[in-house]
Amino acid sequence: MEQAEPAVAGQRPPWNKGKLVDQKSPLKAQEVWEIRVRLTMAGKVRDLALFNLALDSKLRGCDLVSLPVSDVCRSTEPLARAKVVQSKTSPPVQFELTEPTRKAIAAWVERKSLGPHDWLFPSRKKAGEHLTTRQYARLVQDWTEAIGLPSSAYATHSLRRTKATLLYRKTGNLRAIQFLLGHAKIDSTVRYLGVEVEDALAMSEGLEL
Repeated sequence: MEQAEPAVAGQRPPWNKGKLVDQKSPLKAQEVWEIRVRLTMAGKVRDLALFNLALDSKLRGCDLVSLPVSDVCRSTEPLARAKVVQSKTSPPVQFELTEPTRKAIAAWVERKSLGPHDWLFPSRKKAGEHLTTRQYARLVQDWTEAIGLPSSAYATHSLRRTKATLLYRKTGNLRAIQFLLGHAKIDSTVRYLGVEVEDALAMSEGLEL
């Protein structure tokens, strides 16, 4: 995601100043459920673990695919909470691993006989390497297209945004979401979630004093 370039003196500010360009849509709760059902029915153990962890962790794709088993497991037992240092920002982010995610990870670790120092999602093509962000992006495209969603509207960032967006719509707590996403400034969180005036008004209208 690229930020708009600053305006040159004497020129009108660009239409996309301060906005995230080409923002991808988050998944809705029903769509999350549909993808989970499809992956479970198809017996895609790795994909289910990857999908669930992507939602819970809210990590960027580059950080998600490069997780070692030890970051989310104690020995081979999935943790209830994990802490990861993101490659883009230095402060670590913490996230919860829900029960479905822990079960999916445990099944995957057992299936592949992974040890604490192994990549959680090893490459199927190159020994000793992890799944690439390009391969992850293709998987996300497959998952979303399988339930009838347009591939042009969804990407790996859709999974990073999903839980944060649902949480914002339920609570309106931007500070909590800023913490969960690891943003240094709350302005970044506002832009990232696509918070608009209509969102603020809708929340205000729903509050009776």
